[in-house]
Amino acid sequence: MTTLQIYDRALCCSTGVCGPEVDPILPQFAADLQWLASRGVQVERYNLAQQPQAFVANPMVQQRLQQDGTDCLPLVVVDGTICHAGSYPNRSQLQEWTGVKFLTSSLSIVSESHS
Repeated sequence: MTTLQIYDRALCCSTGVCGPEVDPILPQFAADLQWLASRGVQVERYNLAQQPQAFVANPMVQQRLQQDGTDCLPLVVVDGTICHAGSYPNRSQLQEWTGVKFLTSSLSIVSESHS
């Protein structure tokens, strides 16, 4: 089973919709993580404002924070390896790291010709 850990910058909540400035990426990212969890990926998400002990408890994360400061957040760790830093990954990156394929629409466009 793949373990995906997200070390977020200080947020009011994981969706980011309750703060003064809504980051449009956060709700989609939260939905992607929820979908991955429903497909068997172990998803762990830590918020610097609410769970600072999780950042200190992981030596790799702590070292990266000491080196780059909070600019490295969010950090994405997959099975113990930092795979991404400084921004939220997109679906294709999550798919690549977890091996879980996101569903895509396969609707065909039908054209009618009128004579």
